[in-house]
Amino acid sequence: MVLSEVTSHQTLRIIDASLNRAGEGLRILEDIARLLLNDTGLTQELKTIRHELIRGDFSLHRQLIQSRDSESDVGIDIEVTGEENVKDLPAVLVANSRRVQEALRTLEELAKTPDLLNMLDTEKFKKARFSLYTIEKKLLSGLIRQDKVRRLSGLYVIIDTQALMGRSHIEVAGQVIKGGARIIQLRDKVLSKSELLSVARELKNLCKEHDVLFIVNDYVDIALDTGADGLHLGQDDLPVPVARKLLPLDTIVGCSTTTVEQAITAQSEGADYIAVGSIYPTSSKTLTTTPARVVGLETLHQVSQAVSVPVVAIGGISRDNIADMITAGAISVAVISAVLGAESPEDASRQLSTGFDINR
Repeated sequence: MVLSEVTSHQTLRIIDASLNRAGEGLRILEDIARLLLNDTGLTQELKTIRHELIRGDFSLHRQLIQSRDSESDVGIDIEVTGEENVKDLPAVLVANSRRVQEALRTLEELAKTPDLLNMLDTEKFKKARFSLYTIEKKLLSGLIRQDKVRRLSGLYVIIDTQALMGRSHIEVAGQVIKGGARIIQLRDKVLSKSELLSVARELKNLCKEHDVLFIVNDYVDIALDTGADGLHLGQDDLPVPVARKLLPLDTIVGCSTTTVEQAITAQSEGADYIAVGSIYPTSSKTLTTTPARVVGLETLHQVSQAVSVPVVAIGGISRDNIADMITAGAISVAVISAVLGAESPEDASRQLSTGFDINR
């Protein structure tokens, strides 16, 4: 199909440049979805959009290529302040999403002009642009969630209300963070929801200030209100798939297990990490429930071999046995009494953190 003489050489250059920008940006987004996030659905969506844009009238594409004049493009030498500082993946993702969206908007508007009305499909560009808004959100959330999973290592301290024996959640959490804790979980079976919510909000702010992950045990509503980094669930709590539907895409979900079968199921249902225990006998759970089942190091090792997500060991952890946990496949160790039961939670945390780092 040949364009009329009214359609200028410059207009064709704009269309060509916009299609190229959109295709290049979509390819980067597709690679992020496919190779970094392993997300089949988003990969297919992006691939479909890219192919739909590339597909078209051959004669039009021939004219677009003939109109191309990269050597005289004044945009080549224009520098944008700050562009050279775009380094991390979320920034690359956002930059390329914007690049595609802007290119699609240009094509959408040009397609409305009389000379191109029957040659470019404005609705196709509009539909793709709105799809990209949603895809961008999903991709960014996926990268943030992936980053949180990567930070799941080292000392994981569970701030249990009863184990605190009347001490301040915030003060003790501050001490263990100073001692090297990298993950804080709030667990409570006694406070009212309003009291717990107040504590959770303070803990979230404290953890954010110190770049520490904040996990809420059991309560999806508390996790949602505080914007917690994650939610931890037991076998008798809200099912992982249900929690995943309720939580934002960038929230990690952990699940307690005592068997390999439970661990495999939890991973298949969307758990981002698996807690295994109790590895050794512990008195912590007797504060609120029946004694924890002791599963031993062999189960920890079997679970670490059976799943691909991070594995956290819990139950009877001490500095003396941390090396055994790491050898068995744990990337993190979760403790309650070993820290909260110590005279100095900060010193106890420091000893455990140092022991973990030395033995890794």
